[in-house]
Amino acid sequence: MIGKKVLDAAYAVHSALGPGLLESVYEACIAYKLRQQLVAVETQVVVPVMFEGVRVETGLRLDLLAARLVIVELKSVETMIPLYEAQLITYLKVTGLRLGYLINFNVVHLKDGIKRMVV
Repeated sequence: MIGKKVLDAAYAVHSALGPGLLESVYEACIAYKLRQQLVAVETQVVVPVMFEGVRVETGLRLDLLAARLVIVELKSVETMIPLYEAQLITYLKVTGLRLGYLINFNVVHLKDGIKRMVV
């Protein structure tokens, strides 16, 4: 349910704005659309890492966290690279969450820029 709302928001934003803008613009607009749907959303969420039993602040930040259940990593790049997928997988593992979306807005058809990941 939350995943569908995230995708609906992403499609609405991409339809209205198209490709070529900064990730921060898409982030703010998706957050706005999700809040309109009464979905709790946090942006630029700091994620600490547990290392040898110690909480370490690492500077990791999630672009969006929807309903404290779904991680959304946004890109606006010419070419997606495996590093972006690895980043999302790491975020899912570190947070203990299971569902994430990697969304690249720099595409003509947004469906070509969406990768759903479950761990």
